[in-house]
Amino acid sequence: MHPADRISMLPPTLLLLLNAALSVAQTRQTLPIGYVVSEKLAPNPPFFTIPTASQLAISVAMCSGTTDAALPRFFVTNSSSDASPGSSGGDNVFEIVLNQGHGNWTGTFPSGGVLGVEDAGQIPFEIGVSSGIPIHEWVPSPPLVGDTTATQALLFSPPFAPQTPQDPAYPNYALPDANLTIPSPPSNPTNYTLVLLPTSASLATMPQTACMLLAQKSSGTIVNQTLWPRDASGWRMEYRVTGLTAKTNYTMYVVENTYKVGGPIFFTTKSSTFSCPLVSRLPYCPSIGYAVPLPPPPAAQAMYDSTNLPESITTPLLSSLTNFTTTLSTFACGRDFYSPLVSCADCQRAYRTWLCTISFPRCGDADTAPAAAALLTSQSPNARNAAFPPGNSYTQLLPCIETCTAADRACPNFLKFRCPLPRFNAAQSYGVGFIDSGEDGVVGQGSTGTWADNYGNVWCTSGQ
Repeated sequence: MHPADRISMLPPTLLLLLNAALSVAQTRQTLPIGYVVSEKLAPNPPFFTIPTASQLAISVAMCSGTTDAALPRFFVTNSSSDASPGSSGGDNVFEIVLNQGHGNWTGTFPSGGVLGVEDAGQIPFEIGVSSGIPIHEWVPSPPLVGDTTATQALLFSPPFAPQTPQDPAYPNYALPDANLTIPSPPSNPTNYTLVLLPTSASLATMPQTACMLLAQKSSGTIVNQTLWPRDASGWRMEYRVTGLTAKTNYTMYVVENTYKVGGPIFFTTKSSTFSCPLVSRLPYCPSIGYAVPLPPPPAAQAMYDSTNLPESITTPLLSSLTNFTTTLSTFACGRDFYSPLVSCADCQRAYRTWLCTISFPRCGDADTAPAAAALLTSQSPNARNAAFPPGNSYTQLLPCIETCTAADRACPNFLKFRCPLPRFNAAQSYGVGFIDSGEDGVVGQGSTGTWADNYGNVWCTSGQ
């Protein structure tokens, strides 16, 4: 007798149960560990089998819809591989609560488990299964806005591959040269994709997930995308973007390795009359990346860098840093210690940051600067650095006084490095009270606790 004839001879009730079991088995896709499954128009409710494992992180991400609309609900159980978890509850049933379009749950699966989805509808979503950290998650460190002009932006990814300074040691205690040599970039850098749209596009009402953001068409044109060791936090991807609109609010995200999201960061482009160009990628001042009071860069070059910056600016800076290093080296740096906390190398790094920050005045835009920012109207020639060529008057964003006090703390006393006091005249040349609260006698300087925020407000130039 043919096997099909045997099945047809089963009692009707048993035949219905068998067909139901076969149907369930056919619709329960197994979620592979270390991979992402994309689903759309799945059965309602769909169920996914989770393999046996000592610990797994289950993550989900919505790829469409809005955050204020009804979204699917996700339920997971680790009781068995044939359960049907849902809103009705049951043994060891946990809901993966969505936050801005994505969520995750981590637990043990000694006998496997099941993920159930209710109200799936037609909204596409992703499911990730990992034995370590969740596949879908927020990047811990946010991206960074360097600065903008009316139509350009200098943007940075979150830091990765932290740099550990290789301080010199006795008997060969030789401090780095004034013109630093940029180290070799990491061989396997983190992959970031920039997503940039006008804030009016209402990205905040969409699921803040990688699959949703990558489906958007970014604004502007990335004319250069390069790895850059901006500061001690590590390497960053630097983006030079053109083709933006003046006095427009923008929202910036980065997507790391296809599934993780960094941001949002908000910023505003300058007014159409803003004339200062951007400068970045200076080996001797790696943290400098903002608009400076210079004429437009040479033809066909969008910004200034070490290849086209006038020597009248770089030569005095490098000479000053060389002379400072020579004087610092008269101390027995390799044998004696002037502090249990800092060294001559720390002193040189702090001095470099301070020197670069005060040597490159940062142009501000009175139309877009926060009301409490430390601004100064500078006339031609430049009030802070005479090496900059004469030009029109501009609004200058003052350096944070902490760049000065950091060098004061890190350097030996015999150098006589001193900073102005906040209670007297420090506010004439520095932004006071923004990172650290000012001393008695300083009024109206604010106390933000930071030099900038994630909404495009910049109160002083930190050099970081």
